[in-house]
Amino acid sequence: MQWRLSQANQPFFKKIKSDLTSVIDPARRDIMVAAQKVLRLTRGESTSAVENLLHWFNEYVALNKDRYNSTLHNETAESAIKVKAVPAEYNNDSPMMDGREVLQANFDALFAKDARLVAFGEDLGKIGDVNQGFAGLQAKYGEIRITDVGIREATIAGQGIGLALRGLRPIAEIQYLDYLLYALQTLSDDLATLSYRTKGGQKAPVIIRTRGHRLEGIWHSGSPMGMIINALRGIHVLVPRNMVQAAGFYNTMLASDEPALIVECLNGYRLKEKLPLNLGEFKVPVGVPEVLKEGNDITLVTYGSCVRVAQEAIQYLEEMGISVELIDVQSLLPFDIHHSIKASIQKTNKLLVFDEDVPGGASAYILQQLLENQEAYKWLDAAPATLTSQPHRPAYGSDGDYFSKPSAEDVVNSVYRIMNDVDPLHFPLYI
Repeated sequence: MQWRLSQANQPFFKKIKSDLTSVIDPARRDIMVAAQKVLRLTRGESTSAVENLLHWFNEYVALNKDRYNSTLHNETAESAIKVKAVPAEYNNDSPMMDGREVLQANFDALFAKDARLVAFGEDLGKIGDVNQGFAGLQAKYGEIRITDVGIREATIAGQGIGLALRGLRPIAEIQYLDYLLYALQTLSDDLATLSYRTKGGQKAPVIIRTRGHRLEGIWHSGSPMGMIINALRGIHVLVPRNMVQAAGFYNTMLASDEPALIVECLNGYRLKEKLPLNLGEFKVPVGVPEVLKEGNDITLVTYGSCVRVAQEAIQYLEEMGISVELIDVQSLLPFDIHHSIKASIQKTNKLLVFDEDVPGGASAYILQQLLENQEAYKWLDAAPATLTSQPHRPAYGSDGDYFSKPSAEDVVNSVYRIMNDVDPLHFPLYI
């Protein structure tokens, strides 16, 4: 049967060979197309010729993956994902202070130990940035190392890339996440592609520091994470929930030689946090989510400022008899490199992805990562859902925030609807 099949296809084989040999200067694409035509015609056969062709094809795919699809990120020992986690250390005397003070103390420790470190941005120098994360550090380390610049985000990004290429370790601040739009072309064209287009030959480990997510105002409360993660593949995009986690990410990235965007929570600078003892040394791992609360009924995946909203909602859900497992993604690029979220979904069999980007933004990306890359759909007993902001910039004021972005009540209602879908008798709809 196999022989007759091959005999029947001989005219097609000859046509494929003729088409390929007629190309004066065949490209790799031509060879791949011809090989796959033959493999389609010989599907189901197990002759040595077919097996040899398949072996060659797989090797050629791997070879061209290295040629065309490698080194989007650094693949050496200095890769950020290879930096080992170092827990923040505390003792009974560790003080509680504003999150901005934790950041300031950590930056102070970093500047004291690394003379290559420089920072610059709008209002960063003299007043120590709009949220005081660099308060007093220009007076301590000088105007060359901690510098005010004009209102020109594209230039800030370009300066950061240039300084990093020359061996310094710059922290280039974009004052608000919304303003990253003005630097997006430079970051996308020049920084995100640098390792890839030079096949690892050049590095620019600049850290883009910014702040965003929830506040109250149309141009200062955006969370366009979907736009960012799709424009900046090649840059690590880190979304810490508080300032201790943010400080840990700065420490991690400065121990690597890769670029990153670190988005601090705009409404978190005056929230109280405990000051770690090992400032400048503790490190938060990149690409590793954290389970903040264990639960059995549903997995709730979120990040950034939404973590606190989720924590408020969970208190209400517990009163309704629903046990929520809360997971903080922590980094969007890379995303859950050990596929740990899948283990949670295997336990709860239900999933809600919650963020404050527009519909189809970062939440859709997270869902794609979980359903396709982690194949989490195999363990779902209900349709997975996303909870996002409205498809527009947030309206002004506290009411604008409430009706533009998801609230704790929205989280409660979204979780409850999923529970109703699985067990309507025990969880009857109420709105």
